[in-house]
Amino acid sequence: MTEHLLDVSGLSVAYGAAGHERTVVEDFSLTLQTGEIVAIVGESGSGKSTTANAILGLLPPGGRITAGTIAVGGADITHAGERVLRGIRGRRIGLVPQDPMVGLNPTLRIGEQVAEVVRLRGVPRRSVSAEVLAALASAGLDRPELRARQYPHELSGGLRQRALIAIALAGKPSLLIADEPTSALDATVQGRILDHLDQLVADTGISLLVITHDLGVAADRADRVLVLSEGRIVEQGHPHDLLADPKHDYTKRLLNAAPGLAHLRAGRSSARTVDRVVTVPDAETVPLLELRSIGKVFPLPRMATGKREFRAVDDVSLVVHRGQTLAVVGESGSGKTTALRIAARLETASSGSVIFDGQDVTTLGWRAVRPLRRRFQVVHQNPFASLDPKFRVRDIIAEPLDSFAVGSAADRTRRVEELLERVGLPQSFLGRRPAELSGGQRQRVAIARALALQPELVLLDEPVSALDVSVQAQILDLLVDLQRDLGLAYLVISHDLAVVAEVSHRVVVMAAGRIIETGHTAAVFAHPQHPVTRELIAAIPGQKRAGSLALELIDETAAAS
Repeated sequence: MTEHLLDVSGLSVAYGAAGHERTVVEDFSLTLQTGEIVAIVGESGSGKSTTANAILGLLPPGGRITAGTIAVGGADITHAGERVLRGIRGRRIGLVPQDPMVGLNPTLRIGEQVAEVVRLRGVPRRSVSAEVLAALASAGLDRPELRARQYPHELSGGLRQRALIAIALAGKPSLLIADEPTSALDATVQGRILDHLDQLVADTGISLLVITHDLGVAADRADRVLVLSEGRIVEQGHPHDLLADPKHDYTKRLLNAAPGLAHLRAGRSSARTVDRVVTVPDAETVPLLELRSIGKVFPLPRMATGKREFRAVDDVSLVVHRGQTLAVVGESGSGKTTALRIAARLETASSGSVIFDGQDVTTLGWRAVRPLRRRFQVVHQNPFASLDPKFRVRDIIAEPLDSFAVGSAADRTRRVEELLERVGLPQSFLGRRPAELSGGQRQRVAIARALALQPELVLLDEPVSALDVSVQAQILDLLVDLQRDLGLAYLVISHDLAVVAEVSHRVVVMAAGRIIETGHTAAVFAHPQHPVTRELIAAIPGQKRAGSLALELIDETAAAS
């Protein structure tokens, strides 16, 4: 590798008017060679996406380059005009954006969106269709002819992300910038997408610049990793070196926060482990929630195949014990969230029964169920959508107290203040609205709201999947501490086994609506029986490099003894 495809030297980017500007990227330098994979890692707000946008000439209004240079193929494009940049975007540099639902036009078929990029290359009209199908196939989409005719909403998350890769490849770029390309996907789908990007680099010789908040993803995939904090590079090097001997405190914090790496770094991490979860033998606990042979069937429109229904959950039985955590794990479409909604009485089971504290609540009406709502609460997946944007924090937390007329107005005010302190937020947040909070702060507010009525059971639907790994770590710590202090029982829904290992006593693995494996968390991790379980464990980011590092450390220990 001798050709410097991209040279960024001393780059600084600021927002705001001159004299009142705020620097968000400072003195950033990067050289990227042909056929190389480089990852830029950092939390939200670290400046990593701003750096990518500066390279592409896509800074938002108010953003400007204040220092440094950007060269592509030896040509300086730091302050190039839009006409020059349009010739580079797509043709020299392709972009795979983060959110496939935002990155794709919902009103155009997939093939039309790929064709738009193909035509910009000057491809003759008679050859456009073949080029579109070739790009779709290169991106790993099965049945390219069918996918070209479909709209984005007809594709799964993984297929939509592959469609974005196809659009990026259609311009025949030398460099792909992938901005959080898998953060919204299940771990196994994430692994397949990243495997495909690796294969593209190997097969075509393109270069790949990966933007991610997950050091595990970077460790597995990159030739070099740059760790970015508050707009500055604090550490860089080969992933193996960063895992084995991180120098900067920020890098150490990212490593300790990443569940997959925390469990695989052979004792060098100070992160939480499943041992922190207070384990109580099942024989000493009382079942609080039971699902007995639950089934759920959804009707379908008349299909050409004659299939009129979809069985989302099929003969699912599980038990949540008092003071313990049961995790239900599976890919999207496995039926895990439907099972939670049935347990929370947000969905009615087609068959089977729901038992709460020994009482069959399967067919109870709204009036009979309402008093039970005080005893179990739900924390939803997306903290950006689960809070009313018009309410202030005090109103959000007080809402369940007001609904059940708990105590006097003064009592409710004191309770809200106590809850805010309990979830680690200052009293000054009481007057803020959700738009003024970060993702982690919003999820803390959602947890405070769920605790308002002093429930015995909290049902958590992907509670950290929308958060950076360091913020995930804070929320998981909070959940463990709350369980220890309040004796809460949790039913946790997740696609991420690394997260599950942090907080659960027992785990249930689901696929295609059925339970395929269950057991104590440690036993399932150590000896997974089902191929799907093994695939989920294998998909934990960071395993490739962290696993090899663990073997080296074991060898070192053996040699020393």
